[in-house]
Amino acid sequence: MNLFRLDASILPGASTSAEIADLAEAEWSAAHPGGTVVRRHLGTDPLPADAWVNATLGAFTPEDDRQDAHHAALGLAAELAEEIQAADAAILAVPLYNYGVSQHFKTWADLVIAGAGATTPVLKGTPTVLVTSIGGGYGPGAPREGWDHSTPYLTRVLGDLWGADLTVVKRELTLAATTPGMEGLRDLAAEQHRQALDAAREAGRAIAGN
Repeated sequence: MNLFRLDASILPGASTSAEIADLAEAEWSAAHPGGTVVRRHLGTDPLPADAWVNATLGAFTPEDDRQDAHHAALGLAAELAEEIQAADAAILAVPLYNYGVSQHFKTWADLVIAGAGATTPVLKGTPTVLVTSIGGGYGPGAPREGWDHSTPYLTRVLGDLWGADLTVVKRELTLAATTPGMEGLRDLAAEQHRQALDAAREAGRAIAGN
């Protein structure tokens, strides 16, 4: 069995999304002690920012006319697509940054699409956990309700485009414990933290087949 694990936090030592994803991974690993975990950390090992451009242009360039950058980018795109298509289960830990996904994740997703094809469901039927963490609150009634442009994009790509059997574990208010002015939200933040950890364990058992 093969688990694909992706992280996109730029602060791996203090990542709230990684904390949650670790629990889901632990449940999967406990059920598959001989399984393989393929890891890709976009925050600490980002993909080249120009790779998607070169892969896209290279695909429309006759092979004999392709430059070295085209060949390298097309090779990388194919590698990333094959990596995720080979997964029996997947966990993706993708925090919200500036109300959306980071450039690192967007580059990765664009390259997978370039490598596999725009309509290829690379996660078709694959049990997948999306872990997302958010510093503030963007739910119904919050002052910034609707400002979370990350989660809808992620569920659209992973679930609707790539066909994943998707479970979302979402934790909001991760900055409440340390941010002045958010003191009144700390109890709620602690409860959401607990709920997210419980949900991660349950999701990990589910993608392991338990």
